[in-house]
This record gives sequence, structure tokens and C-alpha cells, in this order.
Amino acid sequence: MRFAKLFMTAVATFACLGAQARAQDHYPSKLITIVAPITAGTTIDILARLYADKLSKRLGQQVVVLNRPGAGGAIAGQFVANAQPDGYTLLFANSGHTVLGALNKNLPFDPIRDFAGVSLVGEAPTIVTVPPALGVSNLKAFVDLAKSKPGSINYGSAGIGTATHLAGAYFALRTGIDMVHIPYTVSATIIADLLGGRLQASFVPAAFVLPLLQDGRLQALAVSAKEPVAEPIKIPTAISQGIDYQNATWYGILAPGKTPTPVLQALNQAILEVGKDPELQAKIRAQAIEPRDVSLQQFDAHMRAEVARLDPILKGIAAQK
Repeated sequence: MRFAKLFMTAVATFACLGAQARAQDHYPSKLITIVAPITAGTTIDILARLYADKLSKRLGQQVVVLNRPGAGGAIAGQFVANAQPDGYTLLFANSGHTVLGALNKNLPFDPIRDFAGVSLVGEAPTIVTVPPALGVSNLKAFVDLAKSKPGSINYGSAGIGTATHLAGAYFALRTGIDMVHIPYTVSATIIADLLGGRLQASFVPAAFVLPLLQDGRLQALAVSAKEPVAEPIKIPTAISQGIDYQNATWYGILAPGKTPTPVLQALNQAILEVGKDPELQAKIRAQAIEPRDVSLQQFDAHMRAEVARLDPILKGIAAQK
């Protein structure tokens, strides 16, 4: 009797594995949902819809975007973490996803272990931005001013733990300056307060401030990338000014952690192929994001490295909660 039960269990197991293998062989065979952790019309949502359209044509199956905003991305993260790991429910995330665990002690999922990186699609380097009235003409002058008057520089962000908060905190860490972080709930207010003199700096992607940089109402001191910005305006790198500040907001697609490797590889290959489309690349660059592509393993390693890089800042934020 015991042997018979073991035999039947083994048969059932092999049947299940066989069914999974057949499903993987025919992936995709139904609608794919990309979950965006933010409202429609925002950068992540725009990118998700661009890729959904291209992937639908490439994969021969409909790819749709589902917006699940709230809790700094935790609602969308939990939704995807709990989804069937079969490649049909994906998350379009940015750098904020990987730091959720460090900022939320009671997070019901692990943003690293419960996810598998499918593909990095782009990165938006940080622009160190100040109002012209501050009276500094370059990054060194800004750092010298901040050091001469500790606590006199206020910088705004989209909220505690957001990419713009961490970008400013990382700059302070790298330069040894003392700045005051002002979190906002409405990002547009940051611009108003920069123009009104209530803020002295911001650390944001170019798309957030580009029109104001072009017309001279705000001033870009540096870009946190290896290469300077040449178009539509010129922005020198922080490195070229003697300050080792490299920082970027990444954007990419993740899957539930136990998604089979063949499915991840199929998705990665499809995303890499559509990512070569000149029209798609132009639309990504219109968001002030530089298209990127890496292997499956490199993307996972990149996310872990980002968390390690920001660890001193994340610990400080967590200690204040």
C-alpha cells in the first residue's frame, strides 16, 4: 500500500513537471499583464505602455498595463510577488522598488528575494539643480557654500525614501556636506519652491526640470553620469569637477522570484529585441532616460549592488522611523 502511494505521488509529480515544461515551451500562450506601481501618465506608466505595445507585436499575445499605485510601490509589489510565477504577471519598477524592504519593517514581501530581474530598460542620471539666485556657478562652489554654512541648503524630494530623496542624501554622503531634506507630496511644489527661494537645490532626473533649465529659470550644476549632457543643453559631469558622484534612477521589468528560467530568458530576449527599435529608443530618451540592456544575471546583481551602495543612507532613514 505504501509503495502504491509513493508511486502515485511520483506519477503526479512528474505529470505536474511535464505540464509546466509544456507551458514553458509554448510561452506565451495568453495575455500578459505588466503592473505599474504608479498612476497613469507618469514616467513608469509611460514606459510600461510603450513596452506593452511593442511586446504585444513581438510575442503575438496581448500585453496590457495595470496601474496599482499606493504605499510607495508596495501595493503593486505585493500584487506581483503573490502572482503565479509563470511569466504572465510582471512588474515595471524603478530604483524605489529595491529599497522598500529597508524603509518598511513590516513589508509583506522581500523586494529582492521575491523577484527576478527580467530586463533593465533604462537609466536616468541625476541632475544637481539650483536656482540662479543661489549665486554659485559650478558644483565645487555649491559644495563650498554648503560646507561654509552647514544646514543652510534645503533640498526637496518626492518623499522619504524616494529616488530624489536618496539622490540628495547620497550626494551629501559623498561630499560630506550637511543639507536639510524637505519631503513633498506634490512634486510640482518642489519647482515652485525652487523658483521662490524656499529650496536651494534638487537632485532629480533631467525630465523633471528640463524646460526650466532651457529658459534659465533654474541652473544645472552637474550630471551624475560618466558622460556629460550635450543636448538639448550642456551639463558637465560631477566627476569632471572633481566630485565622485554617480547616481541614476533605473527602470526595468521584474517577475515573481520563482518564474522558470526559460520563461525569463524568453521575456528578456523579447524585451532586448524591441528595445533596439529606434522609435522606442527616441521615446525613452524623450523622458530623459538613456536606454540600457543587460543580461538576466547582471540585472539581479545590479539591483543588489544598488541596495549595498545606499545601505548607510537606508539605515539612517530606518533608524528615524
